[in-house]
Amino acid sequence: MKKQNLKSWLLSFAMLGLTSAAAVAQTGFDNLPDPIEDVNKVVDNTPDSIAKALMSRPAPGTTRVEGHPVLFLIGNSTMRNGTRGDGANGQWGWGFYANQYFDGRKISVENQALGGMSTRTFYNQLWPAVREALKPGDWVIVSIGHNDNGPFFEGRARAVIPGVRDTMVVGTIKETGRPDTVYSYGGYMRRYVAEIRAKGAHPILMSLTPRDAYDEKTGKIVRKPHGQWLEQVAQELDVPYVDLNELSGRKLDSYSRWKEQYHFFGDHIHTSKFGAEMNARSAAEGLMACQHPSLKELKGMMLHVEPVTCDFRREEGKPVVFFTGDSTVKNADNDDNGMWGWASQAATVFDESKITLVNAARAGRSTRSFIREGLWDKVYNSLRPGDFVTIEFGHNDICPIADQKERGVIPGTRDTCHVYKMEKDGRYEVVYSFGWYLKKMIDDVREKGATPILVSLTPRNEWPGGKIERRDDTYGKWYREVVEETGVEFVDLHNLAADHLDKLFAVKKMPKDKEKAKAKVEKIKKKAGIYFKKDHTHASKLGALLNARSFAEGLKANGSALAVYLMK
Repeated sequence: MKKQNLKSWLLSFAMLGLTSAAAVAQTGFDNLPDPIEDVNKVVDNTPDSIAKALMSRPAPGTTRVEGHPVLFLIGNSTMRNGTRGDGANGQWGWGFYANQYFDGRKISVENQALGGMSTRTFYNQLWPAVREALKPGDWVIVSIGHNDNGPFFEGRARAVIPGVRDTMVVGTIKETGRPDTVYSYGGYMRRYVAEIRAKGAHPILMSLTPRDAYDEKTGKIVRKPHGQWLEQVAQELDVPYVDLNELSGRKLDSYSRWKEQYHFFGDHIHTSKFGAEMNARSAAEGLMACQHPSLKELKGMMLHVEPVTCDFRREEGKPVVFFTGDSTVKNADNDDNGMWGWASQAATVFDESKITLVNAARAGRSTRSFIREGLWDKVYNSLRPGDFVTIEFGHNDICPIADQKERGVIPGTRDTCHVYKMEKDGRYEVVYSFGWYLKKMIDDVREKGATPILVSLTPRNEWPGGKIERRDDTYGKWYREVVEETGVEFVDLHNLAADHLDKLFAVKKMPKDKEKAKAKVEKIKKKAGIYFKKDHTHASKLGALLNARSFAEGLKANGSALAVYLMK
């Protein structure tokens, strides 16, 4: 047997279900075909390590718990990306996040998708094992089709006949010599539906994820024709249909071009974590909104479909200002002798009869962790036109990137990023620059018709040369670069508060003797300590009040729209 034929045979053998580590080792999967670029100029991340990918997928049905139903996900790399689907390449499939919307005590979500699969190749090679695992009461979401183009009987041989007509083409795959019958897209869908129902399970047809492709005439994301075909088949067979392509496409249309693009990573098809999470939410929202009666039981097993928001009472006609940041913005804020964040003192400078104050900051957070942990989403989902958001981060941002706290960012403001492996759990994360995260927040606020206000970080109780420390060559520089790029309103709280502290404690001339100079600095720090608590970063209640007043001072100097709501 020739080497290439052996490779093809091994690949086919693997795709037909040989997934155990022992079996993989026995068949020599180190010698597999090279990845092939498809007609979209995309090289899937899976074909060069198909054995590992197969082992990373759960054996069909093995997630079932105590006889509860399983929701099987059928798709390609837009649903499960990369060799193991763990984001090591910066790309994520939405199936990774789907389980967030289902009650694990009632149903398990099993992502059976695999990169590189077409409607046809999944049906021929992976579907039989899934079909065998189906039990009455299970659910199957079929959302596949991105790879359905190309030649019928050579190369990857994964193309299907476009449309929904009952038609077929018979031929032999060049590389393997295996005969195959190719059906239309609709023809394969009818087979999936019929076989799911034959097992007493419930089929759900879902259109494809949108791509980063714009219609030049409309200025909107291109909608692929598969959605129309699926809807036609769904109506014909009385199957629940969710138009994921439209739901996510509509969201992408509402974003800035910059934001839309970072929902993809590496190419124009595969999603970043942001895009995968968006598609998973769209899928859940689509299921909940679908009126097909067969979904009633599944909806009863769903969770968290309603977006999370900040916990406060909004008064109609009254704007809200949301304060975001770290412990210098919100701390314990309850002990006169403890540590305080400056937004706790916002009520001393704002007229609360005119504006609602919401302190959404969280101690210990950086721009990155504030977004990753969903804290930013709460603010974003709460925003209405006319609101304001202050954005003040920095104290925790230039920490180690991959350590236990996972707070560090790439220094600077360039739109740059890198995939890092976290020390705590081996998880992969794409980390961006300090300025990138700030620009994301600014862009999100503007998208909602609200006003972002960038605020520089509070000064620290450090007095080099007898004057308070100014970090204008790092954070200050980066803030101003973001301001120049975005045109966002900027309150330089760092220097405003530092100016006040310098007036109180700075010395014009330091002793030339190093020991005397050091003693002088310590004396200044001790005096200035009334504005700080426990360390050089966190403010006392008096320090928080100074920072709040400095913020108000900056708003007035800017002629800010938010200044209208300050006390007279």
